Amino acid sequence: MLKGKTALVTGSTSGIGLGIARTLAAQGAQVMLNGFGDFEAPLAELRRAGSRVAYHGADMSQPAQIADMVRACEAEFGACDILVNNAGIQHVARVEDFPIERWDAIIAINLSSAFHTMRAALPGMKRRGWGRVINVASAHGLVASAQKSAYVAAKHGIVGLTKAAALENATTGVTVNAICPGWVLTPLVQKQVDARAAADGVDDAEAQRRLLQEKQPSLQFTTPEQLAELCVFLCTDAAKNVMGQAWAMDGGWTAQ
Repeated sequence: MLKGKTALVTGSTSGIGLGIARTLAAQGAQVMLNGFGDFEAPLAELRRAGSRVAYHGADMSQPAQIADMVRACEAEFGACDILVNNAGIQHVARVEDFPIERWDAIIAINLSSAFHTMRAALPGMKRRGWGRVINVASAHGLVASAQKSAYVAAKHGIVGLTKAAALENATTGVTVNAICPGWVLTPLVQKQVDARAAADGVDDAEAQRRLLQEKQPSLQFTTPEQLAELCVFLCTDAAKNVMGQAWAMDGGWTAQ
C-alpha cells in the first residue's frame, strides 16, 4: 500500500514508534528509524523482513540535529513522505515540585521536536504535492491528569500544532493529524505499572488492572500495532480529507 513512500518515525527503537515503523515497512514504505538505546536490533529485524531502512541518532531536544536527520532521510531515500512524530519522555510531580530542567526537557522533546521536524519536512512534501504528518499525542492531549503538567501541556500543544499546520496545508496534498492513545503498555508505562505494584503490594497483573481501571473503561491496553494500523489508514487516499484531527484510540478514556 505504501510502496515507493518513505517514512521517518522518531522515537522508533522501541514501543509505539517501533510498532508503527514495523507496520509502515510491512506496507512497503522505506523507513528511517530514530531513538536512543539499541537500534541495531530493530534495523536488523526490518532488513530481514526485506525492508529498506536506515537510522539517524538525532537528539530530539536539539534543533540542528533534527534538521540534519530530515536532510539525511531525504538524501538516503530521496524524500520524506511520511513523518511520524513519536518521540517522548515523562516525569511525574506536582507543579510546585516539578524540576525546571525536567519541564524544559519534556517540552523540548514532546512538543518542540515536532515543530522542528515539520518545519524541515513540510517544504519537500509540498513541492511533491503529497505528504502525511502524524503526530503521536495522547489522551492527555485532550484531557488532563494530576502530576503530569509538563506532559499534558506538551500533548495539548501537539494537538494545537497539528490543527494549525493542517489548516496551513489544507490545499497542498499534505495532511496533518494527531493520534491520541490511551494506556499503551510501553516501557514508559511499564515503569508506572511497576511503581503501582510496589506502592500497593500487588503483582504485575493486578497493578495493570488497577492502572487501567482508573482511566480506560475497556480495561484493555491499546497496542502499538493498533495505533500503527491507524497510521496506515491516515496515509491512504481514503484519509486524504482527514485534516487536523486528534483521533483518540483510548478504550473510552476521553468519552467519560
